Order: sequence, then C-alpha cells, then structure tokens
Amino acid sequence: MQIVNIHDAKTQLSKLLELVQSGGDVVIAKSGTPIVRLIPYAAPKRKIAAPGAMAGKIWIAENFDTPLDEAFDCLKMDAP
Repeated sequence: MQIVNIHDAKTQLSKLLELVQSGGDVVIAKSGTPIVRLIPYAAPKRKIAAPGAMAGKIWIAENFDTPLDEAFDCLKMDAP
C-alpha cells in the first residue's frame, strides 16, 4: 500500500492511476491522516431499467386517488 499526501497525488495522478490499474493500492492522506483510497472502477452488476420499461406490467385502480377520510375515523379519540 502506497500512502501519498494530497499535494503529491495532484502532481502524480496519472502515475497513481496506472498503479491502481495494475493492481496496486493507493491511499491519499491529508497531513498524514488517510482520507481516501483509490480503487479500480467496476461497472454496476445490475442494470437500471430505462424509463417506461414497466409499461403494461403495472396498473393503477380507478379509485386510487379517492379520499380516505373514513379510513382514519377509527383513529380519532374523543376529547375528555
């Protein structure tokens, strides 16, 4: 593992990226305290569905947005 301070990381970024690509481990530190670790990018394993991909697979009832006032009547407490 190679620990590099921020200033050196800025000036040697290309070199550090090559090191990570080849399997090396790089930690960037601020005043000697590690703050970040460089790791190789890995593509997400699960793809995100495109907008509209669920068209025709989901339905919403006609009364979906009907007020639910009566449904909460059982929760009202009478004042003493």
